[in-house]
Amino acid sequence: MTTPDSTRRAVLLTVDDDPGVSRAVARDLRRRYGERYRVVRAESGESALDALRQMKLRGDLVAVILADYRMPQMNGIEFLEQAMDVYPGARRILLTAYADTGAAIDAINVVDLDHYLLKPWDPPEEKLYPVVDDLLESWLASDHRPVPETKVVGHRWSARSSGVREFLARNQIPYRWYLSDQSEGRRLLDAAGHDGMRLPLVIAPGGEVLVEPSDQDLAAQVGLATTPAEEFYDLVVIGAGPAGLGAAVYGASEGLNTVLVERTATGGQAGQSARIENYLGFPDGVSGAQLTDRARRQATRFGAELLTACEVTGLEVSGPARTVRFADGSSVSAQSVILTTGVAYRLLDVPGLAELTGRGIYYGSALTEAAGCEGQDVYIVGGANSAGQAAVYLSRGAKSVTLLVRGPSLEASMSHYLIQQIAAIPTIRVRTATVVDAAHGDDHLEGLTLRDTANGGTEMVDAQRLFVFIGAAPRTEWLEGVVARDAHGFVLTGPDLAAEGERPPGWEPDRPPYHLETSIPGVFAAGDVRSESAKRVASAVGEGAMAVMLVHRYLEGL
Repeated sequence: MTTPDSTRRAVLLTVDDDPGVSRAVARDLRRRYGERYRVVRAESGESALDALRQMKLRGDLVAVILADYRMPQMNGIEFLEQAMDVYPGARRILLTAYADTGAAIDAINVVDLDHYLLKPWDPPEEKLYPVVDDLLESWLASDHRPVPETKVVGHRWSARSSGVREFLARNQIPYRWYLSDQSEGRRLLDAAGHDGMRLPLVIAPGGEVLVEPSDQDLAAQVGLATTPAEEFYDLVVIGAGPAGLGAAVYGASEGLNTVLVERTATGGQAGQSARIENYLGFPDGVSGAQLTDRARRQATRFGAELLTACEVTGLEVSGPARTVRFADGSSVSAQSVILTTGVAYRLLDVPGLAELTGRGIYYGSALTEAAGCEGQDVYIVGGANSAGQAAVYLSRGAKSVTLLVRGPSLEASMSHYLIQQIAAIPTIRVRTATVVDAAHGDDHLEGLTLRDTANGGTEMVDAQRLFVFIGAAPRTEWLEGVVARDAHGFVLTGPDLAAEGERPPGWEPDRPPYHLETSIPGVFAAGDVRSESAKRVASAVGEGAMAVMLVHRYLEGL
């Protein structure tokens, strides 16, 4: 088996809590592969994850991960599930006893397991090496090269610096953050020939320097596609949240030439969730980023095209074509369209908030800011699941987390499992019947004025971080006069378009609208943007898949 020079630093990682087994596996691997690969062994899942993260920072390659199933604290499947988020391209082997083969077979679906080996693996020439040889050949044939890091130099309280970091993080782009007032940050500014008066400064992997870049400029520099490869598609999906990703997976897998268009990053609001614990098939929970990354990779593997940083501004109908227009003046056309634009968090309209947004005040979870909450008193506005998930996540490092809830309790808007978790964490405090009246600070948030809605009393509190989750509004202004919407801006579909089975005004086909079809034939809506939708991740994914089924029905009738 030939190996290029780039694999000399590639790693074969073995994980087993039994020191004797761990040494034996490493010994057998070194005997055959030691000249071409570096063999690293760990004796727990946690220590192996730490090693993987360190290797990721160094830019090392990991070719194969071999993990024992029966390990305390974190079994082999749980470890591989987390390891694949650090090195998704590494090939995965589970070492298991005969009694655990059922779990190993299940793991093929849970962690995309490449192979499982039964103990003992002697002789390795017959049972171990052929398996590893095949997986290394497969790994070498894939694009396993690491993506060079992007460097971001900015100010701690710069709103745009925060926005750039959030954009990169949510799009799974590796980057390193440097403060402009620290030595390394100043060195990078000097090297780029900038005085730091305009921040953030972004140094792309190829050495290109961008100052205060827009999302589209940033996307183009770090290798994200921003323009369609073709002029006409079978299906355009607008919005890459759970519904859009579901539609892209099913559309592309069923043979439709599919393009998925996203304004910011895949995942939508769900992609920003620190932990989703009630999604079917993930009994231990899954982060929004993990779920989103897997869905994105699944969609692109089936052939869906993904466009990022594309803001849609219009939808036009021209005969059988549906044309989607973008803010930069370009457009793309298709036979069918699925609207999955989701919702945006509502703005909190109180004095001081607008001026300090991005400088201590954030809408959504802003996971890139979590490290800055270490040892601080954090406030969260909202009483639904997104606020509760953020509270649990931020409580791991913050000194205290206070949930500010307008209503009398959490029961009306938050899932029971989250309420129980919050009650069990001593550093989380829930203040009901409480709202924010004002935010205070010069260049960043320093304090809040809170008001008790029951008695009208106010209180001034010190605060450096405020996260806002106060309901959501659809992003459908661009559909005004084109697609029928309800009084709140959500898109009407199917039976909701007309009363008593009548067809909506201007409807031409000799049939009523399909269940998820809008007032324009061939244009469908799924997920949170649809009027009267369930507003849950699982239902959004299901609606995305159902919309594709209806697209097929629509196309068959053309």
